[in-house]
Amino acid sequence: MKKLITLLLLIGASVAQVQAQAKDQYTKGMEKAFELWKDQKIVEASNLFERIATAEPDNWIPYYYASQVNTVASFGEKDEAKLSKQLEKAREFVDVAKAISPDNPEILVQEALINTAWIAFDGATYGMTMSQKNVQLYQKALELDPNNPRVVFSKAEWDMGAARYFGKDTAPYCKDVERALELFATFKSDTPFYPSWGKERAEQVLAACK
Repeated sequence: MKKLITLLLLIGASVAQVQAQAKDQYTKGMEKAFELWKDQKIVEASNLFERIATAEPDNWIPYYYASQVNTVASFGEKDEAKLSKQLEKAREFVDVAKAISPDNPEILVQEALINTAWIAFDGATYGMTMSQKNVQLYQKALELDPNNPRVVFSKAEWDMGAARYFGKDTAPYCKDVERALELFATFKSDTPFYPSWGKERAEQVLAACK
């Protein structure tokens, strides 16, 4: 009996050690990927996020960032072939993230950003269809998590852009940006590498409001 207990304790300790090592590898990998992204090494960052995701099949976060890094790089891109390749990859990654974590407001916002990148590139071609999709995505995200600062802010900024396009006043949406900043101050997540972006951009938009 004593030997059995000792064996079970050893097995438990081994499992815990393996889990700790896996967690450490995940953390180091994610930090390296963010470092590559910061250095504007978009392809390398995207590939590393994807490799991490392959090793973490139940984790939507690496796929989320693989999508986001390709999306952010597409804003301002003039080469249609390069932009198309980046946004197609972003779409593939966000679709996998959605399959892992359905009805996730963070992923819905990321999906809307992909559409926005297409609209920014060619509004005449993509504006009509993708604008309507974004309205639906932001509305659904808001219904799922009305106190998520990225959801509140992203929807407000989208609404402001639509108002400008149609020659309407953007002031009514400033209160939503202000609310988003209040939410940024208190929003927390215990999930490692959970999205935390948006506060600085919201501060810039609110400053423009005033």
